[in-house]
Amino acid sequence: MNRRIVIMPTRFARALALLGVALALAGCDSGMSDLHNWVAQEKAKKGAPIQPLPVIKTFETFQYNDQDRRDPFSPSTAELQPTTAGSGPHPDQDRPKQPLEMFSLDSLKMVGTVGTGPSTEVLIKDPGGVIHRVHRNEYMGQNYGRVTAISDDHLDLVEMVSNGNGGWMERPASIALGEK
Repeated sequence: MNRRIVIMPTRFARALALLGVALALAGCDSGMSDLHNWVAQEKAKKGAPIQPLPVIKTFETFQYNDQDRRDPFSPSTAELQPTTAGSGPHPDQDRPKQPLEMFSLDSLKMVGTVGTGPSTEVLIKDPGGVIHRVHRNEYMGQNYGRVTAISDDHLDLVEMVSNGNGGWMERPASIALGEK
């Protein structure tokens, strides 16, 4: 009786893969001497010398006691005196707020104008995408900005901002026609 040995394809593939791994591992053993020599040479090299730390300069202390000069680190006498409510410009806070006053100026975009001459209206787009018609002397922005002039490519306004001393100051601003 003649018996044949049948090797299953999966067993053959496993045996072949195991043989390949064994040969690959055997090949890794040779040829390491040049790597070891190179590492030894690199370790034997001396490194560059480290620069010494810079010398820390010491500064003279200074006691400020001159009575004729103002101390630069204390508030001036003008800053200590509160400004009166009637002096200087101040915002009109008694009027009802207009819709565009709840947005900052940099979030508003000019998209066009309607009309000519003194009756020109400017079209302003708010962050929500709503377009508003704005006339001269109307308010917009969060700093009491009042529209002072309207032209075809921009509008000018004056904002009222706090000066830090309890008073107010005027600051010019403008919004230009946006790119299409």
